[in-house]
Amino acid sequence: MALRKKINPFSHTNNDTGFGSKGDSYGGRFINKDGSYNLHKQGIPLRERFSIYQAMLDMPRWKFICTIVLCYIIANVFYTLIYLLIGINEFQGFVNKSEWGRIKDVFFFSTETFTTVGYGRMNPVGDGVNLVAAIEAMTGFLSFALATGLLYGRFSKAKAHISFSQHALIAPYKEKTALMFRLATHKNKHSLTDVNIKVNLSLLLNENGESTYKFYDLPLERNRVDSLMMNWTVVHPIDENSPLLGLAAEDMQNLDFELYILVRGFDDVYSSNVLKRTSYTFNEVIFNAKFTQMYHESEDGKTTILDLDKLGKFDLLD
Repeated sequence: MALRKKINPFSHTNNDTGFGSKGDSYGGRFINKDGSYNLHKQGIPLRERFSIYQAMLDMPRWKFICTIVLCYIIANVFYTLIYLLIGINEFQGFVNKSEWGRIKDVFFFSTETFTTVGYGRMNPVGDGVNLVAAIEAMTGFLSFALATGLLYGRFSKAKAHISFSQHALIAPYKEKTALMFRLATHKNKHSLTDVNIKVNLSLLLNENGESTYKFYDLPLERNRVDSLMMNWTVVHPIDENSPLLGLAAEDMQNLDFELYILVRGFDDVYSSNVLKRTSYTFNEVIFNAKFTQMYHESEDGKTTILDLDKLGKFDLLD
């Protein structure tokens, strides 16, 4: 619900976020926690909107492996059915005598042909199955070439291995109040250099009787670090330059508060710039709390230990 709430006039608005301002045009958050846009496109055929290559590169590892295995099984079942339709009598070298056993033999002949292993115990003798086997072998070559390209694309794709705290906090800070959240790189022996962060805030305001989203650049205590080796607590002081100045928790909730973050940095492993997005809605903001310390000295006093399981942990203040 948009409020006729007066926002700090010294706040710097951002009209270049890429999001529209009409309050009745959006449902839910702008950006999901994983950094993807909360957006579904329609109006043109699915074949023009959907990219198999992009989907295979972006899907989780377990889904990718399951998809590859499933496609392999489906392809061999398909060719097995074709062989059975042509006739089992066009093969020789069966060991199994039962009908089900011969079907299994044909299936495994298909897998051997598809992968070009060709053990040689079974072989086609009819023109029909020879033709299908030739086509299957070519299909196998092409499919493995595609799978190799997808594997290379996934392994070589530059990724920002950054984790964010589950919640943002609003707490006392240097005799004032500040909005803060925490992030860290979660791969061992991994760091980013020349890391820059941009934080935007969206509020749903009532202007001239219409619900309108306004976007604000939030000034930060620090918006860049030379190297992100440890954790980084990003702090936005709520002062005379902040759009949050004078807003109570109830105001933020009614103004459809959403904080969205973009982090960019250079990864020397990939020799490429990488980026990571996330967002926080009002329900993911904790008031009057502070983050617990994440790092400590090792027992021998020679190494700093960073406890990533404490990234999102906080203590409530009295």
